[in-house]
Formats: sequence, structure tokens, C-alpha cells
Amino acid sequence: MAATPSVGESGAPAPDFELVATDARRYRRDALRGPNGLLVMFICNHCPYVKAVIDKIVRDAGELKLHGIGSVAICSNDPDDYPEDSFDNMKAIAARLRLPFPYLWDETQEIAKAYGAVCTPDFFGYSADLKLQYRGRLDDSGRSAKPDAPRELFNAMVQVARTGRGPARQTASIGCSIKWRA
Repeated sequence: MAATPSVGESGAPAPDFELVATDARRYRRDALRGPNGLLVMFICNHCPYVKAVIDKIVRDAGELKLHGIGSVAICSNDPDDYPEDSFDNMKAIAARLRLPFPYLWDETQEIAKAYGAVCTPDFFGYSADLKLQYRGRLDDSGRSAKPDAPRELFNAMVQVARTGRGPARQTASIGCSIKWRA
């Protein structure tokens, strides 16, 4: 089922977290932040919206690092109902795609709730002082690859890196709803 979050409240602080990643290390929010900000992405393995754009997510996160923006992906889906989103499958995806960012497991779903994540993919872009500046989509691809789509998320985060502020106009992401535990 497709879900669309609201555009976030600009200036809201990034909730703290400490989660295990597919590389077996534990990561804290502050250790992932770059000198110019942090991009927190809620993704999963099974969602057709994520599958359609994962290569762009990898590309953009790698390029944002050059602008001083750290990136992290978090999977919060219930693997009992969606086995493709299990931690073992997260490890396989991270290795196969050579993700340039930690892929964290939110087993209790507390972090997704703290952020107000609604769908996969769901993007939260923070400034250097960890204040929300972007809560929007990657681009207008939806469930198609659309290689020539304008790079909305990337451009917004480059603006955050340069100015500390996100764009005034943002379009909410769309994707599969987070698969909450019953």
C-alpha cells in the first residue's frame, strides 16, 4: 500500500539513535553526521519504490559525502510479515549493492516512530546542527527508474550543506507504508 508522509517541520531536532548495522557494528546518530549535515533514510529490501531508486540513493549518498553530508539508511519493517526485510537479507543487499552508508536495523521500530517515518523510502535531511531542513522525495520517479528525473533530494542537501537551510518548496516522498508490528 502506498503512503505519503507530510513534509516535516523545519527545524525539528534529529532524534538520537544507536542501532546495529549490516556490518555488525553499532552506530550512533552523532557519529554518522558529516560536518555539514546528516541524511537519514528509511528504506527496506522489498518495496518496489525503493528498488526503483536504490541505485540513485547509492549515487546521491556517495556524492553528498563530498559536500560534507553523512548518510545512513534504516530498515524498520516487521520481518515476520515481510521476510525479504530480515536482517540477514539486509546484510545481503548491503553487500551486493556496496552501500556507501551504514544500513541499520530498527528491530523495535522505536526509531521509525521517533522520526515519524511513514513510508519507504522516507528521507530526513538535517543541517550541521541536526535540525530538520528537508523532508521530501528523492525525485519524481515513483516506482519507475526514470534516469533523467531532477535530483530533488540531492540538490536540497547540497543547499543545506552550503547554507544550513533547505528549500522552501518540498514535495513529500511516496512509497510503501512502514510494516508495523501488530
